[in-house]
This record gives sequence, C-alpha cells and structure tokens, in this order.
Amino acid sequence: MKKLSIIAVLFTAAVIVISCSDVKREPGKVYVPDMAYSRAYETYADHSNLADAGIFYNNRPVVGTIARGEELPFHLTKDEPGDSTNYVASKLVKNPIDSLAAGEFKETERLYLINCGICHGPKLNGNGPLYKDGNGPYAAKPATLVGDAKYEAMPEGQMFYSVAYGKNMMGSYASQLSRKQRWQVIKYIKLKQAASKASAAPVVAAAPAKDSTAKK
Repeated sequence: MKKLSIIAVLFTAAVIVISCSDVKREPGKVYVPDMAYSRAYETYADHSNLADAGIFYNNRPVVGTIARGEELPFHLTKDEPGDSTNYVASKLVKNPIDSLAAGEFKETERLYLINCGICHGPKLNGNGPLYKDGNGPYAAKPATLVGDAKYEAMPEGQMFYSVAYGKNMMGSYASQLSRKQRWQVIKYIKLKQAASKASAAPVVAAAPAKDSTAKK
C-alpha cells in the first residue's frame, strides 16, 4: 500500500512538472489564425515578403477612393509625359464654386495675391514682380489672365488641371492650395475677366423714339 501511495505521489508530481513546463510539444489549434498571428505592418515597413504570400500592398490608397476630410474631388489624374488626354477632358469639368460672397471674395483675392500675383500680377495682366515689365528676374512674361482671349476663353476645369498638376513653365500648386481654394481662385479669375469685359464694352446710346403725334 505504501509503495502504491509513493508511486501515485511521484506520478502526480511528474504530471504537474510537465504541465507547467515552458516547452510545448503541441501548440494546439488556433480558432482564427489571422487574429492570433496578425499580418499588420507598419506604414513604412518592408513589404517585399508579402508578394510571396500572394498579398498585394503598395502603401497607396485604392484608385478612385476619397480620403476622409477631402472635398470637391477632381477625378482626372495627371497625364503621362507626351499625353494630353486628361488635360483635354478637363475642359468639361464644371467649377463647383458658382459664386463668391463678399468675405469669400476678399479671402480669395488674398490667396491669389500670395500664390499667383507674383507671376500673373495683382491686376492679372502677367506683370508681376517676377517679370516687372521685363526688368525682373523672370525673362518670359507669364500668362495674361485678363486681356488675353486665350485665357479668358479657357474653361475653368482646364484651369484647375493646370493649377493642380502644373502646365508648361508653371508648377503645381496642390501643396499650397486645397481643392476648394483652387476652385475659388479660378472663380475669382473668371469674375475679374467678366468685370474687365463689362467695363470695356462700348456704351451704345438708344435711338430716339419716334413721335407718334407727328403729322404725316
């Protein structure tokens, strides 16, 4: 009886020691392996090994999606060098800003003078500080936004494309102006163009009315 008790105690002690050991011969079953062993990666971590597992990830948002907080999305991307498909298509994009209230007009004018006036001039005549009647550091005169039929006829969507992505000698202003501010500046330019045309239109005097009482 004594021997059986000793064997039972030793066997129990052995089971306890084995069960408390850090070495696990069989890890067991995991119900949801992707949650137990996360595939999450830091944004700028090396993702080259994901392709081996059949996972595509390039750190970029899905094409066509809009980030939270973004407004007035512009659906056309920048053309590849030598291509002008989207630049031409931008003619059909309408300006979502249809008017500027007095306070908005004043703020938009400030944005224009800060970002655009240095080249295109405070009067939108292409004579800003960089050109300065040909005496400035910039030899080529920037575009005359008011007074040049080409730019007065340019659709607002095409102006937005140029401001967002740059065109010819003008660089992109996407980092300086939000989408809404770009549209507002373009509306400001169009309002200035319209005001210039209105002031330049000749005044035609109305013909005197005929006297119906005159004798025939």
